[in-house]
Amino acid sequence: MDQQLISLVNKLQDVFASIGVSNNIDLPQITVIGSQSSGKSSVLENIVGRDFLPRGTGIVTRRPLVLQLINRPATSKPAQPNGDKADGDKAEDAMAKVQLNENNPDEWGEFLHLPGQKFHDFHKIRDEIVRDTEKMTGKNAGISPNPINLRIFSPNVLTLTLVDLPGLTKVPVGDQPRDIEKQIRDMLMRFISKPNAIILAVTAANTDLANSDGLKLAREVDPEGTRTIGVLTKVDLMDQGTDVVDILAGRVIPLRLGYVPVVNRGQRDIDQSKSIASALDNERKFFEGHPSYAGKAQYCGTPWLARKLNIILMHHIRNTLPDIKARISQQLAKYQAELTSLGGPMGETNPGSLVLSTITEFCSEFRSAIDGNTNDLSLNELSGGARISFVFHELYNNGVRSIDPFDQVKDGDIRTILYNSSGSTPSLFVGTTAFEVIVKQQIRRLEEPSLRCCALVYDELIRILGHLLSKTQTFKRYPELKDRFNLVVINFFKSCMQPTNKLVSDMVSMQACYVNTTHPDFIGGHRAMALVTDRMNANKPPEKPVDPKKLPPNALNNGKDLDADFKKDEPSFFNSFFSKDKQPKKKVATMEAPPSVIKPVASLSEREAMETDVIKLLIQSYYSVVKREMIDMVPKAITYNLVNFAKENLQRELLEHLYKPDVLEELLKESPDVVARRRECIKMVGALNSAEAIVAAV
Repeated sequence: MDQQLISLVNKLQDVFASIGVSNNIDLPQITVIGSQSSGKSSVLENIVGRDFLPRGTGIVTRRPLVLQLINRPATSKPAQPNGDKADGDKAEDAMAKVQLNENNPDEWGEFLHLPGQKFHDFHKIRDEIVRDTEKMTGKNAGISPNPINLRIFSPNVLTLTLVDLPGLTKVPVGDQPRDIEKQIRDMLMRFISKPNAIILAVTAANTDLANSDGLKLAREVDPEGTRTIGVLTKVDLMDQGTDVVDILAGRVIPLRLGYVPVVNRGQRDIDQSKSIASALDNERKFFEGHPSYAGKAQYCGTPWLARKLNIILMHHIRNTLPDIKARISQQLAKYQAELTSLGGPMGETNPGSLVLSTITEFCSEFRSAIDGNTNDLSLNELSGGARISFVFHELYNNGVRSIDPFDQVKDGDIRTILYNSSGSTPSLFVGTTAFEVIVKQQIRRLEEPSLRCCALVYDELIRILGHLLSKTQTFKRYPELKDRFNLVVINFFKSCMQPTNKLVSDMVSMQACYVNTTHPDFIGGHRAMALVTDRMNANKPPEKPVDPKKLPPNALNNGKDLDADFKKDEPSFFNSFFSKDKQPKKKVATMEAPPSVIKPVASLSEREAMETDVIKLLIQSYYSVVKREMIDMVPKAITYNLVNFAKENLQRELLEHLYKPDVLEELLKESPDVVARRRECIKMVGALNSAEAIVAAV
């Protein structure tokens, strides 16, 4: 049963690797990590019992190697798992056969990318690993995260699954990429950060364990050490009198799964083609003969490592199997739903019904977005109709209220308009013509923010359109349909903008063409005059009471009686239009011609100041009335002519332009991305169905 569990995971790995699509199923596996030249490849070869991994200097393992070891009973000769003892001549014959690298019919390797092809010669397995690696990464020292899947059948191995990863390196060498350290680290983290990954951290025993790159990386994703097992290589190269007993006892860096010391072949042994069988025998003799390890020799060496990994992996698979089943079911439902949204495996749909349903769904979503009835309301920002309300009641409201009628019209301008509006006869009272001229000019200034409000609402409708086009799955599948939808809706909005802009402009013109001085909120002329008079009187110093009997004769009747003294100069009506040095000289027989341009240069007289204040008060009062009415009416006009009209007539417009037999086929041309995604979904659904059948059999 336990062997079936590992076989089950191997089948699942093959199923997902064969489709070439990344999956979210976290399968249990043993990942081998360690620094470069720490002996990872030698450990794996000792476990397999064959030379089959590429060797050399620098980065040799440049792609993850998923190594599936499958114990298969011998058919020609009885054989025992790797590292077990054989008796007499049989053991010597087996060692000789391995040393001579003769083909063994009971041992072979298979690559997933070469289905049906068996490699009995393990040197050819090495060549194929090199060839496929260079095919993916080139001949330089670059790396690739795409794994190579190798399955080895042998009576001399325990059923096991390992993933050999590139060794950690610090400094780029030769033509390696400058960021080779980061690339390797990121690749390793993708494998070992998965909760179902058992980490096999390989460290050379003749170095300080605290400096182990493999253990340091494992500690980052497994700080408690619950799924990390340590392998100590090069134990035979340690200084005399030193050992790894403290490490094995967990007194240095404790690991829940412990440590296993091994002795690999040295480079000289490899160069002399020393067989792995003899190397394993030497390893056994080393541990049995070493005083520090003799008492625990059965828990040292490659055979014990293989058995321990086999046991750990089987227990791990047994514990994670329920979660694997649940994940497979969850992923299967997800991909089936996506495949259905893409039109099923064949992508067949009824063009007419699809376009009709898309138009109906789009218009319903459009109305819901404006009315705020959609189910996916945002918690972080305003959207849909709420943004239109923001344009009306914040942007337009504040924009209109911020317009000051007197930032362009100064007191001197009002005085000039007062004189011009009275014509040839000086006015006795404040003229209404000046008030109307100025207030109409200021009302015209409201047209620009009102039309700007129309444009902002139009932009918000376009924003809603873009959101719906990106949200609906049908438009991802049919880009031509999406483009035509976008074109028709934008043209429809533009056609709505013309009457909306005209209505808003007409509203401003209506306000400007008729000044309603009887409006109940308007201050009125009499009240304005009274307010200004009271204000001016309040600013004057109080006059002292004078006894009429003591007044000189010429002080009566303001000096205008028959006995008055006319020695003092009296200011003329246009006195403020001239400075003192430019005033016409008195008692001149001939008069000068008036200047070509007559502008006021002196300060306002008391009468002019009073009349100007009255006009300003009237303008301010009436302008506030008009601004309030525009703030109230312009949003109503835009809503009526643009927003509501679009809600009510958009579906008719889309049906008129898109629901035509002659354009349906053209609209429903699928994009290449959708076709490729459907293929991926079909592969994933097929793989997940196979995976579900595999796990259901357990």
